[in-house]
Amino acid sequence: MKISPISGFPEYLPAQRIVEQHFLDVIRETFELHGFPSIETRAVEPVERLLGKGGDTDKEIYGIRRLANAEDPAAVADAELGLHFDLTVPFARYVLENAGHLAFPFRRHQIQKVWRGERPQEGRYREFTQADIDVVDVGELAPHFEAEMPLVVAEVFRKLPIGRMVIQVNNRKIPEGFYRGIGIDDVAGTLRIVDKLDKIGPARVKDALVEAGRTPEQADQCLALASIRTEDLSFVERVRELGVEHPTLDEGLEALAAVISTGMQNAPGALVAELKIARGLDYYTGTVYETQLEGYESWGSFCSGGRYDSLASDGRTTYPGVGISIGVSRLLGLLLSQGLVTATRSTPAAVLVAVTDEESRGASQSVATALRARGIACEVAPKPAKFGKQIRYAERRGIPFVWFAGAAEGGGDQVKDIRSGAQVDADAAAWNPPAEDLHPRVLRTGDRGAEDAPQE
Repeated sequence: MKISPISGFPEYLPAQRIVEQHFLDVIRETFELHGFPSIETRAVEPVERLLGKGGDTDKEIYGIRRLANAEDPAAVADAELGLHFDLTVPFARYVLENAGHLAFPFRRHQIQKVWRGERPQEGRYREFTQADIDVVDVGELAPHFEAEMPLVVAEVFRKLPIGRMVIQVNNRKIPEGFYRGIGIDDVAGTLRIVDKLDKIGPARVKDALVEAGRTPEQADQCLALASIRTEDLSFVERVRELGVEHPTLDEGLEALAAVISTGMQNAPGALVAELKIARGLDYYTGTVYETQLEGYESWGSFCSGGRYDSLASDGRTTYPGVGISIGVSRLLGLLLSQGLVTATRSTPAAVLVAVTDEESRGASQSVATALRARGIACEVAPKPAKFGKQIRYAERRGIPFVWFAGAAEGGGDQVKDIRSGAQVDADAAAWNPPAEDLHPRVLRTGDRGAEDAPQE
């Protein structure tokens, strides 16, 4: 059978996989530092729920059916189950099903694969990994959680070797109150048009607003609001200067000011008030987030989310929440394709234990066992080739050290740093590699000596 790749389903080479694992480890550890326990939900949900709760029916949801019953006409009918296209919809269902066993406010992190049947392109896949955090409560959710979300992801991005990430923050009540204050009733429709600003530009957004029934004056005011961007609280004054009054606008400005103020205190420079951010999904009701990599804004957002007041409800009780999601595969795909990050080696092994001949393989294996017992990853050479070939084997994989059992005078061992050529006596019960060599490191390209991406 001919083997052909399937577009939209990324598979990484070993060195790329090390980069991915590092990113996932940093994300998970940071989420846990902020007190978010882990959950995992099933991969499938009823198609009806996915369509009804996703807020967007053009996700091209993958349906599931059993091939064993493919000859049965009933089995070929529309699938009842589909693969989830995000983690928010299954999380809402999880909360409803387990509410009696959860302590509220309930916080969780979730790192899983999701699937979308969209057209694959750079940074967009049919199968990809997302990393989410959410906090939900019963009836009401304290607004301070909306300020907490961006602090968590700001810490994640500080630890990753990717440059400066800017978290853009808005509050849906600001455009809602502003639009109502200038006489626009179709808030959701206006938000969806304004949300296309980065994609189509202000001129086409204005045309679209007018075509949708807004006056040219209203369209200009919408664009004026969307143009406001500040790294401090001055956005409040700039909105006030537009001369629009509405109680909902007041609520939104106060809420966003609280988020930006918290960010200024705890993550200076990481958050900006960006009033063009709308997030097209209808279920967002308060603070909304999008995140861009400085210098690569054309790539769009790698991390987004917001406040939702009624995504989870059983008809009697409503569970409002706020969440934010990191598009791990999207971020990695673009970083790796552009060569912006690299791993120092393609294997976890720091040492290759050489083998002189097959009769001495047992001695080499004993060295490896002693090293591994102290947390030093190593590999035993696959065959007793000439030592030059065994060294080249290590070089191709980036393994920095080669161990020679019995090479020292008196029958002791020696270890060679194949980068410098230095070879010294060593004891497997006591020798340690330099800390920077113990694990593969993940660095920004060109930062081979950088210390900003610790792997430990």
